[in-house]
Amino acid sequence: MPDFLDGSSWPEAPYGEGPARSLVEAYVHLDLAVLGEQPGAAERAVRTEEENGWRVRLDDAEVFVPYEAELEARREELTFGSGLSQLIDPGQWVLLGATYARRAIDAALFFAADPTSDDEYTAIVTDWRFAADAVAEALKFLPDGADRLPAGFFWTDLGRAAFEREPERFTQARMEDDLAFYRKGLDDFVRLHAEPE
Repeated sequence: MPDFLDGSSWPEAPYGEGPARSLVEAYVHLDLAVLGEQPGAAERAVRTEEENGWRVRLDDAEVFVPYEAELEARREELTFGSGLSQLIDPGQWVLLGATYARRAIDAALFFAADPTSDDEYTAIVTDWRFAADAVAEALKFLPDGADRLPAGFFWTDLGRAAFEREPERFTQARMEDDLAFYRKGLDDFVRLHAEPE
């Protein structure tokens, strides 16, 4: 972990401005950058290749994804990449986890009535997996021996607002409970709807 993860406030840079650890993280970050203005805006993002990676642009926002980081994420099967995010703070990760889980639950209700769409099945599995992976990202920020994330670890307006509104959501116990719930949601959905072999 970086030396400054001691409860003090985050440095001005590179947090919030660093490279993405995977293409998925880049697109999620761009969606957060235009949150509330254009839901699903990252679908309009333009990706260009450069010498050492991709640059992903959406309107005035952009993020760089090094080829090495994306290859490591794929090799290790890490949705959002290895190490700590420099773009998305733990408050945002917890909110993202809840959003993905809500989408999975809502879609699963409709899917149960008509479980014939392979695309819908895949989307629900992906939402449950992303929910679990997002809260796991928040847990990465937890300092050794701490039972909660310190207030200084939230560098975005959205993350700080989430922490100030519900600080109990950012305890180790609560985040681990969320992680277990999301993983169980995924396991239960797959068990109920996977094709018999």
